[in-house]
Amino acid sequence: MSDESDIVWEGRYLAVRKRGSWEYVSRTRSISAAVILALDEGKVVLVEQYRVPLGRNCLELPAGLIGDEEEGEAVQSAAIRELEEETGYRAERMTELGYFYSSPGMVSEGFWLLRAEGLTRTGEGGGVEGEDIVVHLVPVDEVAAFVAAKRAEGCAIDVRMLLLLAEDLLG
Repeated sequence: MSDESDIVWEGRYLAVRKRGSWEYVSRTRSISAAVILALDEGKVVLVEQYRVPLGRNCLELPAGLIGDEEEGEAVQSAAIRELEEETGYRAERMTELGYFYSSPGMVSEGFWLLRAEGLTRTGEGGGVEGEDIVVHLVPVDEVAAFVAAKRAEGCAIDVRMLLLLAEDLLG
């Protein structure tokens, strides 16, 4: 199969592409994403927000786009900014844990996974205008029960939550 794809439709952030008979979605303008693993005194920092494609709230690790506001934005800088906007926690530094793909059969987008270090609470979080993010601080040993309770409430669970559930799932 050729490496070239045709753009079927393109918006501000996404493009629908076709390569041969395969259809998929990509980010525009070389935008990527940062997903942040943040721990504060034995508690993991999680966010819950309404996700339009799902039509309901979703429980997630804090995350955000890299380069959506400033072209060439550094991964660590974007992660620090997004963590503080969403959760009210400022990190002294971010450690890159790797680059991953969440649904490679449908989207070409990947994300940087980073660990936040040196956390300081600066505010309540909640996101920027138009976002309504709820911040949850969950003791690490209670994550599985918390996720189960959220799922029972009808909350969607982001695939990256598997990172925190691996030990329970592998049993």
